[in-house]
Amino acid sequence: GFDEQVKMICNSILKGFPEQFDTKTAEEKYPVVYNESMNTVLTQELTRFNHLSEVIVSSLNEIIKAMAGLVLMSQELEQCTHELFDGKVPTMWKDKSYPSLKPLAGYIKDLKERLKFFDKWLENGIPGIFWISGFHFTQGFLTGALQNYARKYVIAIDLIDFDYEVIEAEEPPAPEDGVNIQGLFLEGCKYSVEKKVLDESDPKVLFVESPMIWLKPCKSDEKKVFP
Repeated sequence: GFDEQVKMICNSILKGFPEQFDTKTAEEKYPVVYNESMNTVLTQELTRFNHLSEVIVSSLNEIIKAMAGLVLMSQELEQCTHELFDGKVPTMWKDKSYPSLKPLAGYIKDLKERLKFFDKWLENGIPGIFWISGFHFTQGFLTGALQNYARKYVIAIDLIDFDYEVIEAEEPPAPEDGVNIQGLFLEGCKYSVEKKVLDESDPKVLFVESPMIWLKPCKSDEKKVFP
């Protein structure tokens, strides 16, 4: 029945769900320093993901308790059970979530991938390649990359912008300035490695993964101009 199905969904999500990040340890390992804004980006992201994980885990545990008659089922939890049953991401999670159009199963899989990315960053240090679509608040990351450049070269941040360069190496080292990013997609075109430009899509292929891109800070008036 409905209850059994919902309970099964709750348990399957809770099983092996990653622990919350230890933000206190993260702040000690990656302290707020003037010349490395990525430390602040990381700790803010961990806090945002912890808030989301907290809502997910506590709501699922509450639903299980409510179905066993141990606590009252609130209206919010009631709505949550129907959304879970329908394979949708519950509204109460969305309030703490990054934007996502994925159904429930895809959402949880994607969330675990994001948590894994930040866990590796926490363990191994600032990555050489950033998964840009894995951030909770992407704008904070982009601002952090510009801020590092602005502080290093003592230029006002509102005078700088990103230039772009496609990176064809598989495992490039971290650039001296700026960031290497992956995880973007191209719609209605593809990148031609031979011509080094955007090209017509292959037949019947609407989306393709974008190549890795070096977001390269520079003064706004020094950006490359493309015809």
